[in-house]
Amino acid sequence: MAVKQSIAQYPNGFTDGVAIRGYPILSNYSGNIWWVDSNAAQTGDGKFNRPFATIDIAINHCAVGDTILVKAGHAETLTTATGLVPDVAGVSIIGLGTGTLRPTLTFSTNTTANIPVSAANVTFENILFVCNKAALASFITIAAAPEFCVNNCEFRDTTSILNAKVCVTTTITVNADGFRFTNNKVYSLGTTAGTTMIVIAGTMDRCTINDNLFIGAVLDNTAVLLEHGALNVTGLEMARNKVYRPNTDTASGAMLVKTTATANTGLVYENYVGCLDVTGVILLTVGSDYSPFENYVTGEVDKSGWLIPAAGSDAG
Repeated sequence: MAVKQSIAQYPNGFTDGVAIRGYPILSNYSGNIWWVDSNAAQTGDGKFNRPFATIDIAINHCAVGDTILVKAGHAETLTTATGLVPDVAGVSIIGLGTGTLRPTLTFSTNTTANIPVSAANVTFENILFVCNKAALASFITIAAAPEFCVNNCEFRDTTSILNAKVCVTTTITVNADGFRFTNNKVYSLGTTAGTTMIVIAGTMDRCTINDNLFIGAVLDNTAVLLEHGALNVTGLEMARNKVYRPNTDTASGAMLVKTTATANTGLVYENYVGCLDVTGVILLTVGSDYSPFENYVTGEVDKSGWLIPAAGSDAG
């Protein structure tokens, strides 16, 4: 006999907290909590037993600082740039479940299908993003949305021709300062379009790209982690990323950062890179002004990595 799951309610809160078997129960959620589940037998008001059917419906009910909990097994297909619009500040969208039970957002039909983030302090966590459209322009676009965070998510292509070009990109002349892309996994299969994890189309301050895994299955001589053209990025931290793609000419795109800007600031350190360039691997565009430390690269099969760029010396 199935047991109906329910959540106990107490109308005026617990002034002195709650302890079960001697352990305090703590909540880190701010604001209201809204539930989403596309598989629910009954949907309606966003409560645990009557969740909303889509994340966007939940966003439309949110106030600043609310949390959306997306149940394990939830699935949505996004075909336009209007199906999921995070436009309420401070909203956290958190997926529940592991492996194939993680909430899954599939992008199909149009190359312009994406999630346009247009509010500050929005977070996505533990969501699986799947591309099912050739040359999808970008899974996520950032407009005027400072402090946007993507953490512990996964980005996948369906096949070598149903692939995304970019995971996250910014639009031009917007405030996207404080962007964080951390603890994510990207599995790129594309052969018809280059795949770069992040493309910044404006200036940005305080950008963090840490602890991510990028595996590219096919040769593609473009930048892997970050590209930002001629506009400067300041306060970059790019650390402990693991990158593999069988690029044979890293001079065409550099493996970690491609840019023509020359007044950038920040640290690029402890990254591990695998490729098939045996003539001189380039991690950062020459003259980018970022400071690299302890980055290791291998351009040969079955050979351990070496330090790039070469260690300098203290002239003092």
